[in-house]
Amino acid sequence: MTSMPADASRPADFARVRDLAATDMQRVDALIRHRLSSDVVLINQIADHIIAGGGKRLRPMLHTLAAGAAGYTGEQHVKLAAVIEFIHTSTLLHDDVVDESDLRRGRKTANALWGNAASVLVGDFLYSRSFQLMVELDDMRIMRILADTTNTIAEGEVLQLLNIGNADVSEAAYLAVIERKTAVLFAAATELGGILGGLPQVQVDALRRYGMELGYAFQIADDLLDYVSSPEALGKNIGDDLAEGKPTLPVIYALEKASPDQAQSLRHAIEHGGLDSLDRIIASIRDSGALERTRERALAHAQAARDALAALPASDYRDALATLADYSVQRTF
Repeated sequence: MTSMPADASRPADFARVRDLAATDMQRVDALIRHRLSSDVVLINQIADHIIAGGGKRLRPMLHTLAAGAAGYTGEQHVKLAAVIEFIHTSTLLHDDVVDESDLRRGRKTANALWGNAASVLVGDFLYSRSFQLMVELDDMRIMRILADTTNTIAEGEVLQLLNIGNADVSEAAYLAVIERKTAVLFAAATELGGILGGLPQVQVDALRRYGMELGYAFQIADDLLDYVSSPEALGKNIGDDLAEGKPTLPVIYALEKASPDQAQSLRHAIEHGGLDSLDRIIASIRDSGALERTRERALAHAQAARDALAALPASDYRDALATLADYSVQRTF
């Protein structure tokens, strides 16, 4: 397969991907709405708020596209896509509580509107809904992958919590959090598409590798957004990661090149979560070349994701997955 150049992704390309997945995603959305319904009013209110929040539903879309690339023609991918979205959304609800976030995608978070307790409990409801759907699929291999994935995500949440306020976090430790918190769900989404399609193990492994590399690229690019975007585009406040004491890759790279004074300011911001000198801190991060290094790291993972697709037969679905690898990083720069 010919790799697309790093600047190939455009809004029109992503629109074509969405068009290809549109029929499946309409069914996924309908199932999500149906299975979020509860006779507990507060659950419905928060669920409606989550659905109205939109988002591109990238993870379930990845699953439907991977199933298409694997030649799958059945119905189970719709339920699996909904399971994947429920798992992801539950982690967002819990993340916002842990981070004390009040904005997501430019809207008030559930915890800002209904409080932490309600958000945590509805997050648990979403997890349990995902388990119910898993059981309906009645496939032990699929359930094992999703059970292992949710457990790994929980480990990632705890690892990230341990890293907060720690200015000595290494690049390897940062990547370990990304793998567990983000990349494993991408990997499960694409791997499960290959399993549904009955692909040979080598191709299932290639789809999992694609998803893992895509997850790395997506999250690294997302962390870069905190320093190069605007609140309107980002959907949250600039500098939120630093305010929360999260040592993401731009800061880790900046600390490696910073002058003693700059390093002291960066370490103080991480350890104390202050934004009093945000403009000066962001300037020092930019001056260090850390943003360029972070960008290159994200692009390298996106390229690795595209390379993994070479193991799959040519199709419009494989091309769509390659486009999403570009989109994962080009949305940022």
